[in-house]
Amino acid sequence: MDYTNKLHVVYDDNILGLDGKDFQYLFSYEQGGPESFKIKGKEWLYRSPRPTFWRATTDNDRGNGFNVSSVQWLAADYVLPCQDIALRVDGKDKKLPLAPKTNRYSNQEFAKKVKITFTYQTQTVPATTVQVSYTVKASGKIKVNVHYTGAQLPSLPVLGWRMIMPTPATSFDYEGLSGETYPDRMAGGIEGTYHVEGLPVTPYLVPQENGMHMANKWVQITRATTLNNADPDAAPFRLKFEAPKKGKLNFSCLPYTSAELENATHPEELPAAHRTVLVIAGEVRGVGGIDSWGADVEEKYHIDATVDHDFSFKIVPELN
Repeated sequence: MDYTNKLHVVYDDNILGLDGKDFQYLFSYEQGGPESFKIKGKEWLYRSPRPTFWRATTDNDRGNGFNVSSVQWLAADYVLPCQDIALRVDGKDKKLPLAPKTNRYSNQEFAKKVKITFTYQTQTVPATTVQVSYTVKASGKIKVNVHYTGAQLPSLPVLGWRMIMPTPATSFDYEGLSGETYPDRMAGGIEGTYHVEGLPVTPYLVPQENGMHMANKWVQITRATTLNNADPDAAPFRLKFEAPKKGKLNFSCLPYTSAELENATHPEELPAAHRTVLVIAGEVRGVGGIDSWGADVEEKYHIDATVDHDFSFKIVPELN
C-alpha cells in the first residue's frame, strides 16, 4: 500500500478498518467497539475496550455499605450492550456501511480523519447511556472522548475506560504524582517522572482496589511479549496515553480486572498474571478511612451519577 498523509479506510462487512504506515486499527460493529489495535505488527487489544464503572471494593467500602448501595454499577460493568454506532468521515456524517452495500467500495478509499462513536446502555434502573468516540488521524493517533449521561442512580465507584492487553507489561512510565494516589490521598504525592517495574499489586490481606495514579500528563506501557508464536521479534515495544492539553490523566495499570480482585478473598486466590489491565479514569471515588475504616468518604470525593461527566485522552503509537 502506498500510504499518503491520509488514512486508508476499509469498509468491510461488519468491520471498519483504518490503517496507515505501521498501524492497522479495526472497529467491530458486532463487538461494539475496537477489535484490534496493531502497531508495527504488535497487537495491543485482548478484548474490546469498554467504559468501566466498578472498582474492587475496599475494606472501607464494605464497612460503610457502599458495595451494597452501588451494586447496580457492578452489573453495568459486567454487561454493557452497544445500542448505536455513528460514523463521521472528514467531518461529514456517514451512514454505517453494512453488507451488501460494502460491495460498492473499492480498496482505494482515503480520509484525513475518521470518527466512530459507540453508544452503550447501562443495565441499571433507570438505564442511562455512555458514548465513547474514537477519532483517528493519519498519524495513527487516536483521540478518545467519553460522555456519561447523568441519571437518578447511586454514586459511582469509578467512571473510566478499560483496555485489556494480551500479555503482561514489563514496566510502565508516567509523569505525575509519586506512588499510589486517590482524590483524597494526593497530598503526599511528589510531581516527577517515574518508572515502575512489572505490574505491582498492593499486598492487602483481602485483595481490593489499588494502584490508582492521579493527575498525570501521560503514561507509557512497555511490553516484550505477544500471543503470536510466529513473531520472532522480542524487543520491547510501547504505547503511550496522553492527557488532553487542558486536563490531567488518572490511570491504574494492573495484571487483574476489578472482577478478578473482587472475587478473591485472599491473595493466593488471584490467578496467575497473564494480561495488562489499563483503566483510564475520568472520575475516581475517594477511599476514605479518615477517622476509622467504615466511615463514609467525604462528599466532595463522591462521584455524582445524576450529572453528566466527560473526559478525554489520546492514544499515541510509537511509530518512529
